[in-house]
Amino acid sequence: MNLTTQTALDTLVPGPLSLAGHRLGTPQRAGALTMVPISGPAYPGIVPPRSGLKLSRVAGYGRVELANGAGSGVAIVPLHIGYIQDAAQNHALCRSAFLAAGQSLMFEDACCVQEGQGGHLAGRDQWFFVLPYELRARALELRGTHSYSKLWDDIAALNRAYGLPPRGHLEQLLSGRRPVLTQFQSRLELHPGQLGALFFVGDRFAGLEIAPDPVYFAEVWTALVCFAYGVAAWHAEPPTGLDAEPYVAATLAELRAELDRDRASRVAQVARWLAEVPAGPVQAQEEDAYLGLRLSTLTAPHLAGQVVTDGGRAVYVSVFARHDTTGA
Repeated sequence: MNLTTQTALDTLVPGPLSLAGHRLGTPQRAGALTMVPISGPAYPGIVPPRSGLKLSRVAGYGRVELANGAGSGVAIVPLHIGYIQDAAQNHALCRSAFLAAGQSLMFEDACCVQEGQGGHLAGRDQWFFVLPYELRARALELRGTHSYSKLWDDIAALNRAYGLPPRGHLEQLLSGRRPVLTQFQSRLELHPGQLGALFFVGDRFAGLEIAPDPVYFAEVWTALVCFAYGVAAWHAEPPTGLDAEPYVAATLAELRAELDRDRASRVAQVARWLAEVPAGPVQAQEEDAYLGLRLSTLTAPHLAGQVVTDGGRAVYVSVFARHDTTGA
């Protein structure tokens, strides 16, 4: 890839966060969504979110308890993870956190994403998501605020912008459009060894996601590609636009040449898009610590998110562009 990986990522998130050793792969496109795979050094001892992290209970509106059921290792709760579940209101978290092996933690500042009753799914259909990136900066701002309905107005505004009834009911987007959104998972290929990705919606940077290791990233992949970034991509381009234009090559040699030209064009596009991301200082606020790991919130005029570091080395990164739901 004709793009200096270290320079590109450091431009996005300047400061003490080190992304040394992380490499960008060949960009892939599905409609309005472009994903650039990231590979790099794995960080051992982190419990993956689907197989190790469990939703213990919802103890009333805005109170969600998670547990690390693994016998060893610390769990890093994915930023803005949410659960669609049976017989309880659906919630999402406003922040990340550490959970030691066997530990349970009650999140008192969770946000209910289902205004009013109804819409519960059967137990076999329970799954977790990551908040659409259009809502993530606002959700991060509301961490520590104990009000279960605190995100309803923003969800209603997003639904209105996307031509849906203006209710604080995220299931209208996630469950109602799930068959279309999950197509992004099949059209964008998760590579062996991949532990992160850059996401672009249209020609604009949407998010940077890096996991501790490939297993962790594979377990959060669907939640990211289908829901965190797929919602905005679906809105930017109708479902019929998900497929790329077919190649017109008549021979294998011509097909290879077209593939090479297509890859080169995508690389050049990504380089331009990265160069257009606003630059500026990023402020870091430490939120939590576990042994040598540090959880910090990053804020800037153009982006926000949370990162986990070990002595400056990036262990977990979830950083996204700020998005105005009223102008979606």
